[in-house]
Amino acid sequence: MTGKAVRGPTYGELIRISERDGRWQQVRVDLTRHGVAVLYARLADWRPDRAAGPRLRALLGRDWARYLDLTHPDVRRRFAASRVLLKYAAGQVLDVSPDSVELGYGATGRPYLRGYDAVDISLSHTDDLLLVGLTTRGVIGVDAERADRPMYSSGLGKHVCTPHELDLLEGLDPAERDDALVRVWTLKEAYSKARGLGMQFRFTEFGFRPGSDPTGLDRPDGEPGTGTEWSFRTYVVDEDYIVSVAVGDAGFGGTDDTAASSMLDGGFVDMLTEVLGGDDPQDEEDPWDTW
Repeated sequence: MTGKAVRGPTYGELIRISERDGRWQQVRVDLTRHGVAVLYARLADWRPDRAAGPRLRALLGRDWARYLDLTHPDVRRRFAASRVLLKYAAGQVLDVSPDSVELGYGATGRPYLRGYDAVDISLSHTDDLLLVGLTTRGVIGVDAERADRPMYSSGLGKHVCTPHELDLLEGLDPAERDDALVRVWTLKEAYSKARGLGMQFRFTEFGFRPGSDPTGLDRPDGEPGTGTEWSFRTYVVDEDYIVSVAVGDAGFGGTDDTAASSMLDGGFVDMLTEVLGGDDPQDEEDPWDTW
């Protein structure tokens, strides 16, 4: 049941990207059709062959120094693989090389595409799952968590749930409570990421309805807290992970043409590529082999 959608409004299905020449056409189709594209990969699919090769340095760009500061090997691999996947995805959407995609970060660590705000992005990774969300409709947040996390049974609910959510969780069959809270947790994380607030947003101040379609946000007392400007969706990936998406529609409509060349001055794009160290494609080694 890979990438199966279980709840929510009409987005496309999750798109598995297992190699650099993967299903990018479907990403572009979803972004045009729905204004939203969500893709995922496994860490083994996007793991660098050489820990500090020149190709990886070029791909990470400004993130290279941060990568070198990470000391735990697994953390470094996830950091590198997730950023490279995100840059390949953005490059496909913008019709530029992944090397020329530059990431910036807001005050809470929220990533964005420097110099190009028509496409919003979000990133999540846990264990061996990498997750990327893109939208042309406004803002997006994505989050993933292992489906077997014992969140309710460990007592986490009272720290992250509204009183109304706790009542609903307690009304479920005991065997369903952990799964329901994992779903609620990922929805809250996705929404807070889309808002750019991270953990600064108290999770006990807004809620979702465990076990029902995430049609909107609730206030602590269970009353509706958002209108149609926000949409949510939850997926299950290979029975192992629960993935949630939150999209805030800015109300300006999406764009069918996301190519950077159609939105930016061509001279600026060339200059940006040169400054960021873009390689001559005729002389470049295979980036999938050497990064």
